[in-house]
Amino acid sequence: MSFAVIKTGGKQYKVKSGEILKIEKLADSKANSKIEFNEILAYGDDSKIEIGAPMVNGAKVEADLIKNSKNRTVLIFKKRRRQNSRRKNGHRQEYSMIRINKIFSKDGKILSEAENVSKTKKKTETKKEASK
Repeated sequence: MSFAVIKTGGKQYKVKSGEILKIEKLADSKANSKIEFNEILAYGDDSKIEIGAPMVNGAKVEADLIKNSKNRTVLIFKKRRRQNSRRKNGHRQEYSMIRINKIFSKDGKILSEAENVSKTKKKTETKKEASK
């Protein structure tokens, strides 16, 4: 199974085709749009690995943006004892949920591609099986 190490939002992610993951929010992006990651640090499979110095030029990863949203609230509570001083604050971090479609090598060849499985197909298949 092929993988790639991409850099986005100040973090590094090891991704495989077909994988769904949460990353830092991508600015100016709409849901159901295509995204290209060009900052590839490494890619390969079980037998061979290509490592960049620091990036692999020409390699890229294509993904679909599923949605932009916010995480659950993280509460920040500060209290100074015996001062009658307390402060409560909350934070919701924004994220983008993406699905990795294709991983390209530095020569432009497709290393791995995700299977196209739509939600409507899954629903109709499960309904047919339930009626039998």
